[in-house]
Amino acid sequence: MTYPSSIPIIHACVLAAGTSSRFGATKLIQIFRDLPLVQHALLAAQGVCKDRVTLIVGYDADAVVIASARLANSVVLNTKFEKGMGTSIAAATDACRQNADAILIMLADQPLISAQHLTILMTAWSGSDNEIVASEYDGTMGPPILFPRNAYDRLRGLDGESGAKELLQDGQFDVRSIELPLAGYDVDTRQDLDLLDQS
Repeated sequence: MTYPSSIPIIHACVLAAGTSSRFGATKLIQIFRDLPLVQHALLAAQGVCKDRVTLIVGYDADAVVIASARLANSVVLNTKFEKGMGTSIAAATDACRQNADAILIMLADQPLISAQHLTILMTAWSGSDNEIVASEYDGTMGPPILFPRNAYDRLRGLDGESGAKELLQDGQFDVRSIELPLAGYDVDTRQDLDLLDQS
């Protein structure tokens, strides 16, 4: 399905439910360039999906919500966050599926991603219900990634660490990749954060 005469509605979903196990503390509330880490993703999301931004929280949810400074339009608690990222994608999809022609899945620990980068991804989408647009970096594809409506049922069924990689390898979908090297910089450890801060 394409949208020749109307603008498709895209919702941004920022995944911020992880346990920060390698960081040793709640990483998304740590300060990076004068702001809590989680705010960078939310500001980028608001830059392209104004008033259509959902924050998915889990581990240390209250602290992450406070650090988000109400930059999300809605907050969803993923009670299954310990099972992995797939559960957060499922929760995000369930929350947005009724009102979105596509959802833009983002990670809260990719602070170098800007609204401009997200615009490139969204503009690349043809509007097809079968086309996925993924970021390409470090020889792989991943978030930020746009999923169309026909992927929602599969996304809602995710339950584990692998995220949505299985959809990228499924012939049901046309997968388009956009080179986005800065998506390769995420924060897993304190050293990661320090190195990004010095860049």
